[in-house]
Amino acid sequence: MTDMTTTPEGGPESGVSTRRTTRRGGGDPGSRGRTTIADGVVEKIAGLAARDVVGVHAMGSGLSRTFGAVRDRVPGGGKSVTRGVKAEVGEVQTALDLEIVVDYGVSISDVARAVRENVVASVERMTGLEVVEVNIAVSDVKLPDEEDEEPEPRLQ
Repeated sequence: MTDMTTTPEGGPESGVSTRRTTRRGGGDPGSRGRTTIADGVVEKIAGLAARDVVGVHAMGSGLSRTFGAVRDRVPGGGKSVTRGVKAEVGEVQTALDLEIVVDYGVSISDVARAVRENVVASVERMTGLEVVEVNIAVSDVKLPDEEDEEPEPRLQ
């Protein structure tokens, strides 16, 4: 939008006028407004990223996995990708706590490092939030001869 104004320098009697442009909306349309990201969104991203790491057998403590296995059997219950993940999301930063079960024989420190790297990369890329910390608690080790608490569904 352009307004025609007469400047004091030229004065109304001189007939000199200048153009002044005023912009509406204040800048790039993509930066107008605010985006908020729910804790659950970050938890899902982090949970999926952690499960992608080789050596991570499951997420969550034994108790939460037991309840999750029961919930998974209920029609419409579905598998919870946020099990074992807790996020605290601020305006520009987030902190994550993960509880994992590792496979026997893997280096726990290597798995934890890989989980941190994958979670940080995924969360920062998808949300734009800065991940300030990823705390990992290893709650169990899956032994080769142990049965899974969440057996695969059998087809009949």
